[in-house]
Amino acid sequence: MVDLENSIQIKTMNQNPSIQPTEKNSPVALVTGSTSGIGYAIARRLSHEGYAVILHSRNSVDAGNALATELGNSIYIQADLAQDADRIRLIKEAVAWTGRLDVLINNAGISRVVAHDDLMAASAEIWQELHEVNVIAPFRLIAEAESALRASAQDGRSACIINISSHAGIRPKGASIPYAASKAALNHMTRLLAVSLAPDIQVNAIAPGLVDTPLTQDWTSSQQLWQEHSPMGRAAKPEDIAQIVAMLLSSNYLTGEIIMADGGLNLI
Repeated sequence: MVDLENSIQIKTMNQNPSIQPTEKNSPVALVTGSTSGIGYAIARRLSHEGYAVILHSRNSVDAGNALATELGNSIYIQADLAQDADRIRLIKEAVAWTGRLDVLINNAGISRVVAHDDLMAASAEIWQELHEVNVIAPFRLIAEAESALRASAQDGRSACIINISSHAGIRPKGASIPYAASKAALNHMTRLLAVSLAPDIQVNAIAPGLVDTPLTQDWTSSQQLWQEHSPMGRAAKPEDIAQIVAMLLSSNYLTGEIIMADGGLNLI
């Protein structure tokens, strides 16, 4: 049995987990994987929209604490989402911060590059690793957060879960078959949970294509593909995905939707 008290300790703004948001009535959002890329943009957008934001990453402690300080009304929690003990702790610490949770953004995920026609390279270990973080972790976070999310819905508005998926979960694309399959599973899980958790909790997903992040800055062939063939003529910026998150959170009706965000490349 894992000893929760000895797992990785929470790291918060000024190292003080008792700090409360500057606006006590602010809705509270947890954004996993929020120290860079898409998650970073989502966290900044939600802070701008008036949310108290809980930041998270597996390793980037300094970056997380710095962003929490910059945003204000925010804390950072370190957790390894491949470990169930850390998943449980993350939700417990997140809810304990203010006693509420209104929004869960499952943004954190991992990928492995394996040629689709090299079946032997897609090892059982790769399948298990990607499924654990990209599918099981979001489900377990949602399960642990369900009661807090339902409680926040009693204010007369639904709570929200948004899963950040990938166009690879819809089309036969992606860094590897195990990665694409994990995102397809996340998409279907989104629809299943939208039925199970309604009407208190809306559950949607966003499926980006190429997004300009530090991870993709050297993907020259992909950049060229989007520039030359997508109707919008470019890859997405992280802020484009954050804008879609804000749009979904503004709705008190949409649920079970998988929003493709690839600049129209899927139309070609």
